[in-house]
Amino acid sequence: MATTDLASVPATASRRRPPQLREWLTPAIPGSPLLSWLGPLLVTALAAYLRFDRLGTPKAVVFDETYYAKDALALLKFGWEHNTVENADKMLIADPDAHIWGSGPAFVAHPPFGKWMIAIGEAMFGATPFGWRFVPALVGTLSVLILCRVARRMTGSTLLGCAAGLLLALDGLAFVTSRAALLDVFVMFWVLAGFACLVNDRDRSRRALADRIEAGETSVYGPFLAHGWRWGAGVCLGLACATKWTGIFYVAAFGLMTVLWDYGARRAAGVRAPLQGTMLLEAVPAFVQMVVVGLVTYLATWWGWIFKPGGWGRGTASDNPLWRPFEAMPKLWHYHAEMLGFHTGLDAKHPYQSWPWDWPILRRPVAFFYTEPKGACGGASRCSREILGIGTPALWWGALVALIVVAFIWLILRDWRAGAILLGFLAGWLTWFPSAFADRTMFLFYATPLIPFMVLAVVLVLGYLIGPAPGWAAGAHAARPGENGGAADPQGAMSEGPPGLPWDSPADQDPALAPYGEQGGYGAHAPYDEQPYDDHGYGEHPYGEHGAHAPPAPVQTAGVRRLIGAAAAGAFLLVVLANFAYFHPILSAQTIPYEDWHERIWFQSWV
Repeated sequence: MATTDLASVPATASRRRPPQLREWLTPAIPGSPLLSWLGPLLVTALAAYLRFDRLGTPKAVVFDETYYAKDALALLKFGWEHNTVENADKMLIADPDAHIWGSGPAFVAHPPFGKWMIAIGEAMFGATPFGWRFVPALVGTLSVLILCRVARRMTGSTLLGCAAGLLLALDGLAFVTSRAALLDVFVMFWVLAGFACLVNDRDRSRRALADRIEAGETSVYGPFLAHGWRWGAGVCLGLACATKWTGIFYVAAFGLMTVLWDYGARRAAGVRAPLQGTMLLEAVPAFVQMVVVGLVTYLATWWGWIFKPGGWGRGTASDNPLWRPFEAMPKLWHYHAEMLGFHTGLDAKHPYQSWPWDWPILRRPVAFFYTEPKGACGGASRCSREILGIGTPALWWGALVALIVVAFIWLILRDWRAGAILLGFLAGWLTWFPSAFADRTMFLFYATPLIPFMVLAVVLVLGYLIGPAPGWAAGAHAARPGENGGAADPQGAMSEGPPGLPWDSPADQDPALAPYGEQGGYGAHAPYDEQPYDDHGYGEHPYGEHGAHAPPAPVQTAGVRRLIGAAAAGAFLLVVLANFAYFHPILSAQTIPYEDWHERIWFQSWV
């Protein structure tokens, strides 16, 4: 099932470096363009069905919807968050047009953009459970499509891309947060979208780098590259920060990642001064594109508070609308200081709080909603109805193992994908540890932005498990073969290639080929030429000092390995599917006998 898109090649073929720099830096992704969209769209349709089915159920205010659904409605009416009267939740459920407003503005702990997104659904469908859950369900669904495409670009396999989307669609926590008016699903969406922009930019910029060098640009620093997709990444990451401040950790982590990618690309292309070229031509523009653009985007989401008087700490506003943003900045800075004080001082005990080291093992999930309706499940004497905010155990526990394997893949094989996945996970996980040591209140659903990176870790390991194709020959494109790292033959003998970087090598390999990538340090194998890439191609000898290659090696066992690996990968997907189906009733507020509910509560800490 989870196989890679590989052309059939002779078993005796050996892997050769493509003669063109462009194919070396960024090989084309194989497979049908139609299928590359059709498969992900089908997976996305399944995710949409799961998320929108019975979306208005329960007809109640669920957990922290009590804050964000009303704040979103206030933004529509006032432009800033407003105090509400007592029993406002019950009043809204009884009448979406009820007057629930108290006196004065409300102090809020999070920026407004996530609530503006919730407000879109309320503007379309009214202040109803379906209305305030509509946009969370929509972005939760779109996250599946984005992950399908990102995983396909990173692995070169449409099937592995679809597997990634399917796993995200079947995760319990992603499912629950996509069906509730909370903010974390928006953070996940915008972080994933920003990551997708950067991965796309990586391919496009490396392609542009190769084209410019092959066209004759001979500067010791290499050419200037526009990196157009990084503007989109800056906007997306700015919107993540404008939903919750945790997005800032991804800005810092991904900014570092892009600099390392740029340096690795220039080094692999043979630029004579790659570090200086990176710092002079790419690092500063990257800062503008990701940090400055992100900051401007963040500030723009406060437009209602800036331009409309009356918000918390805003007071009156200038009669000149053009002056209002400048007038508001000192007050907005003070407001942010108050928000920071709230977050650093939040240590109230909560029955469902948990610590970040508990999250990967799902020790303490969150009960978003629980009732015991009378006589609602046939002859059973007791019924249960719950929304339990918990990840699909088979996926999360499998991802925990996969992340450990991915760490070794990065350290030993220096696969850039493993480094990017680990960075995305750690940026949203380790950064909670200082707050946890300070006893800040936190919950499992704060881990929602980690889920796409957990899924990518699983998919990458599944690709390695499937193993290599029977061989690789010039002209027979494998799914994302190594672009800038020397690749070994199936017996481990290395063909010559430029030394790689831990963050950038072996670049763009298919999981099936990744075990054959560079291994060891920078001195593991000789550079392909004493001189950097010049106007004539890869130095005097395009395939090494004498054009020599490692001899072909027998790969008779590759087919068996791929068969077993594909069966194991398919079995894992089926286990996750079955596990999600088993937990689905307590993820979606279905009424079931109490005994059936209790069977799904595997540990006492889940109650």
